Order: sequence, then C-alpha cells, then structure tokens
Amino acid sequence: MTIRVAMLAPIAWRTPPRHYGPWELVTSLLTEALVALGVDVTLFATLDSVTTAKLDGVVPASYNEDPGVDAKVWEYRHLSYVFERADQFDIIHNQADFPAHAFAPLVTTPLVTTIHGFGSDRILPMYEPYQDSVQYVAISDADRHPRLRYATTIHHGIPVDDFAFDANGSDDLLFFGRMHPDKGAAEAIAATRASGRALDLYGIVQDQGYFDREVAPHIDGTRIRYHGAVGGEARVRALGQARALLHLINFDEPFGLSVIEAMACGTPVIAMRRGSMSELIEHGVNGFLVDSIDEAIAAIDRIGEIDRAACRRTVVERFSVERMAEEYLALYRRILGR
Repeated sequence: MTIRVAMLAPIAWRTPPRHYGPWELVTSLLTEALVALGVDVTLFATLDSVTTAKLDGVVPASYNEDPGVDAKVWEYRHLSYVFERADQFDIIHNQADFPAHAFAPLVTTPLVTTIHGFGSDRILPMYEPYQDSVQYVAISDADRHPRLRYATTIHHGIPVDDFAFDANGSDDLLFFGRMHPDKGAAEAIAATRASGRALDLYGIVQDQGYFDREVAPHIDGTRIRYHGAVGGEARVRALGQARALLHLINFDEPFGLSVIEAMACGTPVIAMRRGSMSELIEHGVNGFLVDSIDEAIAAIDRIGEIDRAACRRTVVERFSVERMAEEYLALYRRILGR
C-alpha cells in the first residue's frame, strides 16, 4: 500500500531554490527521490515551486523574493492549510522548523521533523515538550541536542549524476557559502593569500557589515574574486574547477551541502574540525580536517596527495539522494508499523 506523505516545505525560498536555499533544496531533492520510489507525495510549498509530486499550498511566492509576502503572516497561513488536511495523509514530513510543532497535538497524523541545524537552546521550548508526538531526525550525529530524543540520523544526499566529475580541477581555491562570520570567508582569504594562490568566492551576502569589513577590501578581481550567488550548471562548474574547497567555519556546521557537492565533482575539502565535518571528511582521503589557519595553509600545500576520484567515490557510496530517500522511507514504514 502506497504511503501518502505531506511534505511541508519552508517558504523562505521557492522549492527548489533558484540560487540559495539549503532547506528548500533538501526538501526538493527528497521529494523527487521519494516520488521516484513510488511514494505518493504532496509538496506544500510556494505556488511557484517546481516538482514531479503534487504541488499544493496557498503562499504565492517566497518572502525573500516577493516583498508583498509577509513572512509571519504567510507562514501561519501555510501551516494552517497543511494541518487542516492532515487526515488525507499517512505522514506529515516537516522541513520548516519548529512552528509546525504547535499543530502536532491537534492532529492524529504522525509528524516527522527534519532538524536542519539546532541553532540555539532558545528554541528548546518548541522541541522538548513535543518529542513524544513528533519524530525528530538529525542531519548529523554532531547536531543532536542532548535533551532531545531522535528517531534517527539521516545525512543529506544529492543527485550525484548532476555533478560532473572534473579529474583535474585547477590551481585556484574555492569558497562556497554565505558571507557571514560563521562560514569563514575571511579565513579562506587569509589562507589563500598565505599560500600564494587565487580564490573564487561564491555565495549570498547575509551580513553586509562583515562583507564590507572582512571580504570586500581584499577583492581585486585577480587573486581574490567574488561572484555572488550561483546556480545550475555554473554552480557545478565552480565546484569542480577548483584545487580545493576551503570550509574554514567558525561554528559547529550541522551538515554542509557544499562540502559533498564539491567532493562529488572531485574537489577535495579543507575544513575546520567542527560540527559534522568529521562525519563527511575522511582525513587524507577526500580532504583534510584542520584546527587552525596555519594547518589549513599546510593542507593547501598537501592537497595534491588527494585522489579526486576518491572524493567522488565518497559521495557515490555515502551521500546519494537515493540513499537518503530509502532511509526516510524506512523511517516512515517503521512509524506506521509497516
């Protein structure tokens, strides 16, 4: 018997996003992979979203793209619309953070929440009281909160065939992420300059003050180049045409999609040993784990030791979208007693 799933997407961006929107991207990838497995999925997302599932909802567009969409107003409308239809589904899969938990006691349909990064203890009041009625999924073991019970950990997956393998890369380094202190663009610039190489930076500006102080003064268009957000084939080329991805983060990264996307293209990763990085990176196999800028500079000099084919093999074996979908489907079946 087919499982009927209501996939609840965030409304910050379209699903899938045009450029940036990691939660919406994962929601889209999982939705499409579940449909391919024969699951009956209805995607509740912004009405300009694109999917092979059934698309339903009331929100005309994302609040980051349409100034007429008030985030708080439309988020409540979005959630109410979904939960009003709860009895039409076997599972509601929430990808849109804690506000959905307020509706969980009002319905009998099981609710699964993928926690896309547990940002602060301040959100515990919307998680801890609901853990008997909501099944929590962590995206890495590192991101599990000690006061919560989890149904399982499921790492993200990507459609590996969409990421062309580049056996050669280039001599230049790569930064891929938000322009925000957490993501370490300034550290990537410092390591690159010390190594004597060039750096290409991609990503939205999330903290304008940080960008203006720590990033913009170094952009010269020759050694340090900033390209903004990028999607589609240009994104894949950027990920593959690099000597290494520098992921010198200043926070405990819950997962890191750009890390596995780069590796799928054959690009090894040099990352700070924080958060989930030790779950994604095998030191000396698909990149290097470091604890300082000096260690990152030394790793840049050693990056030629890494086999680019081994980087892609990591993703094929451990981080495919098919594996992710199978693990979620197994969880649905366990919850439903099937």
